[in-house]
Amino acid sequence: MKWEENVRKVEPYTPGEQPDRPGVIKLNTNESPYPPAPGVSAAIGRLSADRMRLYPAFPEQTALAEELAGYYHVSTDQLFIGVGSDDVLSMAFMTFFHGRSPILFPDITYSFYDVWAQVYGIPYEKKPLDAQFRIRPEDYCQPNGGVVFPNPNAPTGVLMALDQVEQIVAANRDVVVIVDEAYIDFGGFSALPLLDKYDNLLVVQTFSKSRSLAGMRIGYAIGSPRMIRYLNDVKYAVNSYTLNYPALELGVEAVRDQTYFQSCCDKIIRTRTQAETELTRLGFSFPKPYGNFIFASHRNVPAQEIFEKLKANDIYVRFWNKERINNHLRITVGTDEQMEALYAALAAICG
Repeated sequence: MKWEENVRKVEPYTPGEQPDRPGVIKLNTNESPYPPAPGVSAAIGRLSADRMRLYPAFPEQTALAEELAGYYHVSTDQLFIGVGSDDVLSMAFMTFFHGRSPILFPDITYSFYDVWAQVYGIPYEKKPLDAQFRIRPEDYCQPNGGVVFPNPNAPTGVLMALDQVEQIVAANRDVVVIVDEAYIDFGGFSALPLLDKYDNLLVVQTFSKSRSLAGMRIGYAIGSPRMIRYLNDVKYAVNSYTLNYPALELGVEAVRDQTYFQSCCDKIIRTRTQAETELTRLGFSFPKPYGNFIFASHRNVPAQEIFEKLKANDIYVRFWNKERINNHLRITVGTDEQMEALYAALAAICG
């Protein structure tokens, strides 16, 4: 067809499977195994149906912005709030990665990065992780059009020390460096303190993991007021009303209940620690995990075989048939009960 000559063709991001039937143990999309804060449920009952007929307020003018600003000790003009961190990152790619030099990101990382680069026509270069799946800061000390990486990285779960993050930011003062911190609440130190020194840094976080609100799609970025203004200019040029009214209301309660938030993070970390012991006993090896998942490889049984046999038992983990990681599984940390079922299944498969 002639019209197809003008179609933008990209290889799309492939999300984890979303089985929708009772009894499935879903450990493949890094969702929290726990419900959101009790205040979220209470706030659902207070939502006004009549309010749904109106456009939502601009996110930076809402109680959610005030709550986040208070929690992180920043001003509201340092916050950009979007529809999940994917939306925030997509807007950041569109806004800041507009030069002719390639942007840099790891070869094993969040697989949306190269999709956005292709969609927006951004040249890019992948930098290989080392043999232990670590980012090498020296690889990012070269002329480029921008830098983006997760910390902890995904799907590996490997954490980069804050001084190494700063090494990358300091070496790239002429471009924007985006640190994607979707999993930072499960281990390590955020790059947010570096914002006082570097106006080229953008830190992105999400409600989808540690705040148990993946279904609400709330993400945010924190940076200099100038950087946030540029992001908002692009957002308002594309779609001003990006975050819906329920998300703006319920997100407040998720931030407000810090005791519940911390207790969920602590439970996931404790279960992850136990999982390290159990998976090692079952013959798996993995980098030290700092997210709410473990990136594991068995010493004898191929990852794809384990993946398929677990799936046949209604236990879903994540497998990629990609170079360097096609013998690894990313296993989300579930409840203790879900993990016990996983260990029993793995013992039968790998024993």
